Amino acid sequence: MMDAVATDSSSTPSNEAKPRRTRRTRMTGAERRQQLLEIGRTLFAAKGFEGTSVEEIAAKAGVSKPVVYEHFGGKEGLYAVVVDREMRRLLDMVTSSLTAGHPRELCEQAAFALLDYIEEYTDGFRILVRDSPIPQSTGSFASLISDIATQVEDILGREFKSRGFDPKLAPLYAQALVGMVALTGQWWLDVRRPKKAEVAAHLVNLAWHGLDGLEAKPHLIGRRKS
Repeated sequence: MMDAVATDSSSTPSNEAKPRRTRRTRMTGAERRQQLLEIGRTLFAAKGFEGTSVEEIAAKAGVSKPVVYEHFGGKEGLYAVVVDREMRRLLDMVTSSLTAGHPRELCEQAAFALLDYIEEYTDGFRILVRDSPIPQSTGSFASLISDIATQVEDILGREFKSRGFDPKLAPLYAQALVGMVALTGQWWLDVRRPKKAEVAAHLVNLAWHGLDGLEAKPHLIGRRKS
């Protein structure tokens, strides 16, 4: 007669002890689109358009390639949307900053707005300053600077008229001022020296006084100091 085999109930995991499967929440279409935009933005900033592939974007998002095509029609469409959003963000930051009455403080505000954008949205700025690799892109950094200069042009035109200068020259000076700030911003993107407020002060020093009247230690006249 065979001995009965005793079964230790404690060695058999109960239903309660079994690990439960966690159900992943399915993203909505809008959430997936936003996820792909954020991933694309990061990759385009780090690798550029040519160095980024649809395969890599899809892998980072945990989806298949057709999902990327479904939302944007391909890498070109995703890139165009990323560029358009960054251009609108920077333009809004600059134009909304121009609130002061004194022209010198307006220059300070514009300089701070661009430097703020570089500091807060570094990936976006890296994308904007690259030459657009696709003709159907919604814009370029040069066209963005032109849009910002148009906003500044109106302010300079009124100031020129009140001082007896030819207001027709306002567009020229607007392009010169905005271009100076933008190119300095590209340089500051990598070096990050000196501090932001000091960069803004030196930019306005040159714009306001010219080379002949530069202050040895430029200062800011607006309320913002950092």
